[in-house]
This record gives sequence, structure tokens and C-alpha cells, in this order.
Amino acid sequence: RARAGLEHSAGAAGWTPVLAFGGAPFTLAAYLVEGRPSRDHLAARTLMRADRDSWDRLMTWCARLTGEFIATQVRAGAAAAQLFDSWAGSLSPRAYRERVAPYSALALDAARGALSPTGQAPPLIHFGTGTARLLGLMRQAGADAVGVDERIELGEAIEALAEADPQAGTCPVQGNLDPALLAAPWPILAEELDAVLAAGRAAPGHVVNLGHGVPPATDANVLSRIVARVH
Repeated sequence: RARAGLEHSAGAAGWTPVLAFGGAPFTLAAYLVEGRPSRDHLAARTLMRADRDSWDRLMTWCARLTGEFIATQVRAGAAAAQLFDSWAGSLSPRAYRERVAPYSALALDAARGALSPTGQAPPLIHFGTGTARLLGLMRQAGADAVGVDERIELGEAIEALAEADPQAGTCPVQGNLDPALLAAPWPILAEELDAVLAAGRAAPGHVVNLGHGVPPATDANVLSRIVARVH
């Protein structure tokens, strides 16, 4: 913390929050049906269309499982929770709305029912990769915030989320610095980071994050430097 200039980062709390994490029902189902990673998740999409009863049973099981998994983490002390849909970007809006979103909502409902040791329910984040066309539907599934990957401008995502629920207006967002920038020269990275920060001010809350995971070869000092600049 001292090296990164983060002496103040915990504030008066004196503690570091732990985040709960669970795979969304479609992502879990895709791995189960495919039996391995897949580029197009063709087998899962086929089952979705060809055998709706089996799909419903599988997705209901996945939703209850991941919802309870997140709830267990919350009861153990997690301060916030994220439902992570790695493969939802392979779906059309119609397929997502009809065959996936209800089960994501079921998982979020299960997670929302858990209370942390402080007696509070955690804020819930709904994140997917390649889901620029699905952001509004993801918001409607019931999370408190929506994660945004690097494939869409953050400002555009904020507008799309507001249009999905005009009465509620804008919602908090998470994202969306491109992970590829972590290996770029610092001046370039810092400029892009500042742009993400500026765009995020259009939302009522912004969890600054990458648009996806951290590449394995990333220098940890770069991550510390990003945190320091954000603070």
C-alpha cells in the first residue's frame, strides 16, 4: 500500500471487503452440456431450442445452485456479489430474454435473500462478456449494478441501461478498462483509465474495473498503480 500511495485506501473502516462470485446459469449449463470450453456453445444452444423441458430443469438446477453458492459467501462475510455470465454473448436478445434471463433472475433472487454478518443484504452485480446487446435485459433480471466489458463504450452502455428502465433511470455500472492496456506504456494506460473514469460519472455509481479478467502475465505493480490513480 505504501509503495502504491494507498495508505488511505481503506479509509476509516480499517478492513478490506471480500466479493462473492458465482457463474450464471447459462454459463454453468454451457460447460455441463458441452463438456469442455467452446467457441460457439452450439450444443447448449441446441438443447435450449430442441428440448425445452430438459433445458428448464437444467437451468433451474444451475440457478438454485449458484444462487445458494453466492448466498453462502454472503453469509460468510462477502460485502458484494457478482453473477458472472461468461458465455451469454453468444446468444441473441430473444434467446437470452426467453431462455436465460428468467434463470439469472432466479439466481439473483436466491443471492439477495442472504444477509451478511452485519445484517445487510449485499449489492448484486450482473456481468457478462460480449453482452453489449443484452445489457438492458441483464438489468431487468434484477441486479443492483451491471458490469460492462471492453467491447462497448462505457457511456453508450450507461445510456442503454437507462433506456431499459426509463422510470428508474440510470443504474450503477462496473468496468470497463480494456485488459490489453495493462501491457501498454503507462501514459497510454493512464489516458484510457481517465477516460473510463470520466465516462463513469454519468452513472449514479461506478465500480472501476477491467472489462474482463487480468491477463496472467500482468505486472502486479501496474494494477497497484491503477488503483492509486483511481483513488
